[in-house]
Order: sequence, then C-alpha cells, then structure tokens
Amino acid sequence: MIDCNIETDGLKYFGSDLSRPECVLCLESGDTYVSNWDGGVTRIAPDGTPTHILAADTPHPIGVNGFAIMRDGDFLLADLNPQGGGVWRMRPDGTAEPFLLEIDGRPIPPTNFVGVDQTGRVWISVSTWHEPRDTAYRKDVADGFIIMVDQAGARIVADGIGYTNEAIVDPNGEWLVVNETFGRRTSRYRIGADGSLGPRETVTEYGAGVYPDGLAYDEAGGIWMTSVVSNRLIHVAPNGEQTLVYEDCDQDALDIVEAAYLSGELGRSHLDSVVSQVAKSISSVAFGGADRKTVYMGNLLDDKIYSFRSPIAGAAPSHWNVRI
Repeated sequence: MIDCNIETDGLKYFGSDLSRPECVLCLESGDTYVSNWDGGVTRIAPDGTPTHILAADTPHPIGVNGFAIMRDGDFLLADLNPQGGGVWRMRPDGTAEPFLLEIDGRPIPPTNFVGVDQTGRVWISVSTWHEPRDTAYRKDVADGFIIMVDQAGARIVADGIGYTNEAIVDPNGEWLVVNETFGRRTSRYRIGADGSLGPRETVTEYGAGVYPDGLAYDEAGGIWMTSVVSNRLIHVAPNGEQTLVYEDCDQDALDIVEAAYLSGELGRSHLDSVVSQVAKSISSVAFGGADRKTVYMGNLLDDKIYSFRSPIAGAAPSHWNVRI
C-alpha cells in the first residue's frame, strides 16, 4: 500500500492549448510530450510553453491517441482515426511515413497505443476489430490484440483481450502489462526470449466505475493506473492490492454510465459526458521532473494536463534519456 491521497484542490495545471492530450510522456531534459489529436505531438517546455509538431503529407490527419518516443528521437504515432489505423513514424521536423499499417494481410483497425521497451521492441495495442469501436464497449466482447515488432518483423502475440489499452513492458523486461478497459482488469504476460508471450495472468480486477486506461511503473514495483470517466488514479501494489490515490466524479452521473455498461448499452456519448469538478477523463500517467516524483496525468477532454507530487519516484521509461 502507498500513502498518497490527492484532493481536487491539490492538482496543478500544466500546459495550454492542447488538443486531446490523451497520452503523456516525460524526458530527463524536463520536456513533456503529449499526444495531439490534430495529427502529431505537442512538446511542453518546463515553463509550460507548448510547441505543436504535426505530421506532414499524410493521406488523412493522424488521430494520435497513444505514442512512443524512439531512441533516435523519432515518434511512433498510434492512429485512432476511423479512416486510418496502424502506426506512423514521425521525425521531429514533422516528416512522416508508415511504420505498420497491416498485419497478416489485413489493414490494422484504429489503433489505441504504441510503446517501446528497453530492448527496442515495439508493442502495439489494438482495442477491437469492431466497427464502430463503441460496439465493443461491452464486458462480453474480447477481440482486442497486441502486435509486437522486432528485427524479425511484426506479429500478433496476444489476442482475446477485453478492449486493449496501454500495454507497457515492466522495468525488468520480464512482463508485458496491459489494461483491459472494458474487461475491467490489468493483465500481464511473461515475455519469452524471442518476444513471444506466455498465457495471460490477472494482476488485479476492478469494480464499479473503473475503466482502466493508462499505466506507469514506480521504483518500488507498483503500477499507477488511470480510469477514464470516473477520473480515478489507482496504485496497484505488486501483490495486486489497490489504493485510490485520486478521484473526481459525480456519483449520480457515474451510476448512469455504470448502468449502461452493465446492460451492454455503453456508447461514445457516455465517455464524452464526464461530470466532475476539475479533471476531464484522466487517461494516462507519467512521472517527470528531475527526481521523477512529479506525476503528470493526460486526459481526453481538456486542453491542459494535471500534475501533483508523489512520495515515490517513477521508474525510468525507455525514452527517459532521449534527446530530441
């Protein structure tokens, strides 16, 4: 268990003029990067000043949801645009090219997240084959999958997932941990030497009002997990024990969403109608600052991100020392 409880008035704002900053990543340099729905990423300088970097000359605007920073400073962009899907590679000057748009001879559907581990392998989360995607916002649908890309190529390494969201390799490189948003659990897979995955194991399951989205590791082996709609940040200890760190929701409004989920009627309008005091559908979490004790939270419905100080440092992600 972690001793950390943040009240709404304990949050600070960071950045401005952001476009759906769903995913947030921090660098040792002090720069923070967030996804930009207009087709790229936004760099937020330590003083909060934003600089937008948008992909040029793509056949459609890339609806950037999750993204990753590669060791050479390029970005991998997960394309959630209904007209697109798959992953694009964008250089810091905005020039872009396809990274992976097909798998097993099929176009990759709108894509949720992409991550890079310490070995350079790329992990891609696709939430569902369903179209439109909100027809998979159900507890009885589990057609999400994960693609791994290494020097041998791209292949599906896990499927049957209850709406695949962020999937990140743990700091030791032993496990791929994934949030299943409408499966309402955090799962993990042991990683083999060739990048193959073992059987799914449950890290923890969540109750009413929790829809797990983004995650990050701390130096003690804990997982910090965000929940959209209910604006919850939950710490999951290595033994699976959960501690509520932050919450900002209207219970009556959340009950309506919960009833829709349980009846199989949950739709996009429920996710876009968050009732809260401050936070607007917290979706991702990252540790930044020189000591990695500043927590930054991305979100779906605001033009800024939120931050607070943590009693424990975050684990250094694979991109921590990258210079862009």
